[in-house]
Amino acid sequence: MASFTLQGIPVSRGIAIGRAHLLRPAALDVQHYLVAQEQVEAEVLRLQDAIARVHKDLQALWSDLPQDAPTELGAFIDVHALILSDPMLSEAPLDIIRTRHYNAEWALVTQIDELSAQFDEIEDDYLRERKADIQQVAERVLKVMTGTANTVPRSDGIDERSANMIVVARDISPADMMQFRDVAFTGFVTDEGGQNSHTAIVSRSLGIPAVVGMGNASRLIEQDDWLIIDSDAGVVIVAPTTLVLDQYRERQLLLQKARKKLTKLRKTPSITQDGVEITLLANIELPQDAAAALEAGANGVGLFRSEFLFMERSGQEHQLPSEEQQFDAYRMAVTAMKGRPVTIRTLDVGADKPLDSTEHNVLNPALGLRAIRYCLAEPQLFLTQLRAILRASAFGPVKLLIPMMAHGFEIDQTLAMIEQAKASLAAEGKKFDADIAVGAMIEIPAAALSLPMFVKKLDFLSIGTNDLIQYTLAIDRADHEVAHLYDDLHPAILQLLYMVISAGQKADIPVSICGGMAGDIRLTRLLIGMGFRELSMPAALLPEIKQEILNTRMEALQIPVRKILRSYDAAVIRETLASMKASAPVLH
Repeated sequence: MASFTLQGIPVSRGIAIGRAHLLRPAALDVQHYLVAQEQVEAEVLRLQDAIARVHKDLQALWSDLPQDAPTELGAFIDVHALILSDPMLSEAPLDIIRTRHYNAEWALVTQIDELSAQFDEIEDDYLRERKADIQQVAERVLKVMTGTANTVPRSDGIDERSANMIVVARDISPADMMQFRDVAFTGFVTDEGGQNSHTAIVSRSLGIPAVVGMGNASRLIEQDDWLIIDSDAGVVIVAPTTLVLDQYRERQLLLQKARKKLTKLRKTPSITQDGVEITLLANIELPQDAAAALEAGANGVGLFRSEFLFMERSGQEHQLPSEEQQFDAYRMAVTAMKGRPVTIRTLDVGADKPLDSTEHNVLNPALGLRAIRYCLAEPQLFLTQLRAILRASAFGPVKLLIPMMAHGFEIDQTLAMIEQAKASLAAEGKKFDADIAVGAMIEIPAAALSLPMFVKKLDFLSIGTNDLIQYTLAIDRADHEVAHLYDDLHPAILQLLYMVISAGQKADIPVSICGGMAGDIRLTRLLIGMGFRELSMPAALLPEIKQEILNTRMEALQIPVRKILRSYDAAVIRETLASMKASAPVLH
């Protein structure tokens, strides 16, 4: 077989070498026929029975999660259970059967097509990729109705050299991933997905190389084909020659040795060669992630995404976490960090995510009621979370981070609600940090362009570069048609970043970066050269970023950074950035 190369979206780091293991889902391509009036209720019952069977299967998968499974898997299985319980999937297809006399499969697919069309209008990449959740749930129901529910291919017959298999699929659901929990796999390749797809999130949490959004990889790759995933470049090499295979095996070995060496830097302070200290923080989703942050040498948590606590609810009847449940989770993270600061972002969801499926059957676009807008519209939910976070602040240093603020009245209302939460806790005699730091995420261009009203009233700023780039450039990076336009080095982005750090320095308040740019080693020198002293990223990326800082001299960055900030020529910016690589030897 001739060798060929496929290009996709890199979502994790590293090199994987192994045999292709195709995971072929049940396509949403079913028989279409009309049923007689007297058969309608029997068809309704057939669909209801299939939904009940899938509910039971999901509950069993959740119960069987091994201790060492990534915490995200449980959260995603919960989301699938929520979708299955939502009237948009459990009731609407039944109405289609009764009114149009469609067979059950046709009715389900008709409803899924309508929902998918609504998701296609969403601009936010994370929310848009939730369309895959609905399709994956529908596929599980269809597999039950068509009798193909348990046909996930196993690894039998693959020779021992390929014990590390690479899963290739159109898309991979969390439930499908569970099929491989007892089998060694070394990488993921999917036709669909983007930076925030399940495959991307789980592969990063597992530290497994993955490339997604490859279009038609699952149709071009054959079972047992030798594959190389170069997830740094977003490349998959199919049927590589012996020479290429040997070259990549050598690169893989060097990467493994380098990573092992980096672990020695865990307790080394991240200080440049001319004595400038950079604070490296970790992003976490759940309190259990704090242990990995400490192990990687994080100076604290720069972003605790609290919405994962709201998504990680087991069972069919979804309930929002109570104040006590939230308090326990926040306290667990705070105490686990052993005196290092924990920045907790308040709920960054809204009517566009299924926290309560009985209230929100239609998803709003990313520009709608979400994040702080949603919290202010749901004051009881917001007060409950604020009280829980404040109570956790009695157990260690906590900072409150508010997402998606753009208006002065949002700042005022938020601060008023924080005071209300403090007053209610004080009246009950409960302990909390009365001087807790409150900050804003700068992720909307309007916020970056109106910084005086932020620095006057708040204690710190944190830049969410992912949303800031997408809102500024009007780009959905999960959309293959425009993904090439997503550019973190666009002059407008660099100017906004510089405006924020300059405003912070002038007001003498800390400014951190917690978006994707913070963990991109290509940009480390540029960011610290611009003045950033706090970077927050996935814990796995901390060692290599620290090594980059240890090999940097700040004085050598001044001229090239000034040149980059003055330029509007993409070529000049990239050439100057490349010239900033250190000539100093790698530290051991």
